[in-house]
Amino acid sequence: MVPLCLSLAVLAAAAWAFLRLKRIAVVGAAYMAKVLCSIVFGSGRSVDPQTLEEVSADSYRPLRLFRSRVDREARTVTARLWFFPSRRAAYRDLTGATLEPGGRTAVPRPLKPPDSGEVSAQNTTWPASHGADAVERLVGRAFREPDPGRLRRTRAILVVQDGRIVAERYAAGFDASTRFPGWSMTKSVLNALIGVLVGEIRLSLTDRALMPDWDGTDPRASITLHDLLRMRSGLAFSEVYEDLKSDVIEMLFNRPDTAAFAANRPLAAQPGTTWNYASGTTNILSAIARRVVGEAGYPSWPRRALFAPLGMSSAIIEPDASGTFVASSFMLATARDWARFGQLYLQDGVWERRRLLPAGWVSFSTTQTPQSPGLIYGAHWWLGLRPELGGGTAAAARIPRDAFFAVGHEGQVLTVIPSLRLVVVRLGLSIHIDAWNHASFLSELVDLV
Repeated sequence: MVPLCLSLAVLAAAAWAFLRLKRIAVVGAAYMAKVLCSIVFGSGRSVDPQTLEEVSADSYRPLRLFRSRVDREARTVTARLWFFPSRRAAYRDLTGATLEPGGRTAVPRPLKPPDSGEVSAQNTTWPASHGADAVERLVGRAFREPDPGRLRRTRAILVVQDGRIVAERYAAGFDASTRFPGWSMTKSVLNALIGVLVGEIRLSLTDRALMPDWDGTDPRASITLHDLLRMRSGLAFSEVYEDLKSDVIEMLFNRPDTAAFAANRPLAAQPGTTWNYASGTTNILSAIARRVVGEAGYPSWPRRALFAPLGMSSAIIEPDASGTFVASSFMLATARDWARFGQLYLQDGVWERRRLLPAGWVSFSTTQTPQSPGLIYGAHWWLGLRPELGGGTAAAARIPRDAFFAVGHEGQVLTVIPSLRLVVVRLGLSIHIDAWNHASFLSELVDLV
């Protein structure tokens, strides 16, 4: 009897280990394929895909066991671990990289890419002035590595004051033409796009029953557009990147329709009562916008509504396999174009005397959400820095109280400080997120400007 029980225990442990390894293989291959596809074909960098830090350094070291294959003619990247299923991402002009569905999953037909002729950006120049030597030295120090065990990997810093570049620096291998991933900074861009639709009276903050399955008998029908923008939908969603079974990992790397996955989550709280930062919420908003804009106009909509008027000619928001923009996470743009977006909010949504965002939208977006801890969140914008970026420190206390932030994975931060007429872009690969102390950098910069 004992040997039988022991054998069953061993088999159960082996089965658990195999399923765990399979999950790592599937998610790892998807992550590797998507990230490499965006970089190899979308960033403008010349790279060796197999040794790229984005898929080989620090906590990504296990990805060194995976193998990738780049097809430059088809513009695809396929990644795989041993005998487990491979995952592939494909790159298309104007829409970027899309992770193809794994297995035999059926998905809606992707949207046709936009016609490049209808979405050309304008006014791509950016005025510059010479910054003070002290600011230049501070920016230079941001590229040093004080702790070899926790590398900052700062790749770009851009400081804009009064609409003019006062400091700009790039790490070796990067320059003003390089597209950088914004990760969750994309959420704030989605805020602007929703704002455009509100300004056009095609959406309202009080709108309800926003998704097809949220009909009158479904308790999720009471979720308002306002609730979604403030991350208080009440939907159950786990935003834990260390857990390969979490909702955010499943949505981004194992589901062809990110919005449908998020919208199908059950309610965990009454809508409007509890704050929960959730990437799924942003993708639901992206799908709502898709239905409002219409299938024909949606692929080119971000460029027509926002990027072209701002001169953000490099900007691309990448869609999932169903054709919905993954506005929670997948946008590429140069440092200067990220700064242009920040400048729009500094100027209260007005660009070259044209109002792109409705009056009051910036104020609404940067007003504290009462349910957020420490009143740190607005409407798809952060109103303070989290501890891993230096929030809650003496340095953070020296940052003007009107500052607000778009923040992304691996230390991407766009800072807007209206009282100083200042926009600051920091882009990098801080895999150890606390390697980059943004509060310390900003407090020193504030003292100088």
